[in-house]
Amino acid sequence: MFFDDIKLGMCVDIEPTIIKKEKMIAFALDYDNIPLHTDEEYAKNTPFGQLIAPGVMSFMSVWNKYLEVDFFGAELLAGKSTKIEWLKPVFANDILTGKATITNLVKRNEKNGIVEVSIDVYNQNGDLVLKDVTEAIVKCNIQNT
Repeated sequence: MFFDDIKLGMCVDIEPTIIKKEKMIAFALDYDNIPLHTDEEYAKNTPFGQLIAPGVMSFMSVWNKYLEVDFFGAELLAGKSTKIEWLKPVFANDILTGKATITNLVKRNEKNGIVEVSIDVYNQNGDLVLKDVTEAIVKCNIQNT
């Protein structure tokens, strides 16, 4: 979808993803190796009472499902930025879903613009567990200029 065709408030639902314990621990061992994510005995004595998923892994699990939506298609040029805010812990076997909404549009020039996509992620209980704001650079339809 070209930048010119995108409208503020457009939104898509993101299909569910399950946070599997084995993947959660493997991810943590590779990228976020702290006891809260990898050591069950340690985690029992934390305020969470059990292992929690690394925040980036939680986000990337939903991001993977968001990419299946393919909001921009071949008109996506590049990502520009992302900001993730973690609000509640994510545990093994949580089921995460999301909603992606276009929250800002800035035309940079006749060739492209920046599209801000806000993603709200919820667990199976309806709790908002994280928020993300990502900016993407998207082609303009040069034929319409």
